[in-house]
Amino acid sequence: MVDAAFGDPRLAVLYDPFEADRADLDVYAAIARELGARRVVDVGCGTGTFALLLAERGLDVTGVDPALASLDVARRKAGAGRVRWVHGDAVGLPALGADLATLTGNVAQAIVAPDAWEGTLRGVRRTLRPGGHLVLETRDPARRAWEGWTRAATRRTVHVDGTGPVETWVEVTDVSPPLVSFVGTYVLHATGETLHSRSTLRFRTRPEVEAALAACGYVLDEVRDAPDRPGREFVFLARRPGD
Repeated sequence: MVDAAFGDPRLAVLYDPFEADRADLDVYAAIARELGARRVVDVGCGTGTFALLLAERGLDVTGVDPALASLDVARRKAGAGRVRWVHGDAVGLPALGADLATLTGNVAQAIVAPDAWEGTLRGVRRTLRPGGHLVLETRDPARRAWEGWTRAATRRTVHVDGTGPVETWVEVTDVSPPLVSFVGTYVLHATGETLHSRSTLRFRTRPEVEAALAACGYVLDEVRDAPDRPGREFVFLARRPGD
């Protein structure tokens, strides 16, 4: 199930204006450089910001996402021809011999169902070369990030070219650990239209992620802190063992 925020063309075009500051991606670009990666698969690439950043640096990049509307946005961007765009999920990825696969932002947490999570990890492992790495991030559930997802705390307005001022906010609708559901509201002031996107994220503990990686055949090398959310998020570096 693709959230409307990514799958509805009216909302997909709003993602970049509202997420203009993607300094968090510099961390993952640095990891790609640290690992000497040349071929990268960006799982849940969305509107393609990270995939294009890597492609600009000369890497061979495949961007994968189940939201066609988001991929359409990505394909219209400058330099999009340098990236292979795949409409789908990681479960069915072929063996690409990738050096690195990434799941940044909320991608890992948006994979809610246990079978889909296992299928994603196994699909990514298949697409990596022996010795290739998987890097993913996920919020620490102990920090209860959702308590700050209120209308008062998240409400903001951004001017979007071609659309005009758009007001948005997030409100939690259900907390049933490990699942947290919320709704995003978007008010297009130029037309008076109000759009909604409902989402659910799964908050996995560090031991849960470590166990899942081991069960799917990875070796966990390191768990780092996320520089953009210090003390609130885990960054896992795992690899497919060499044959």
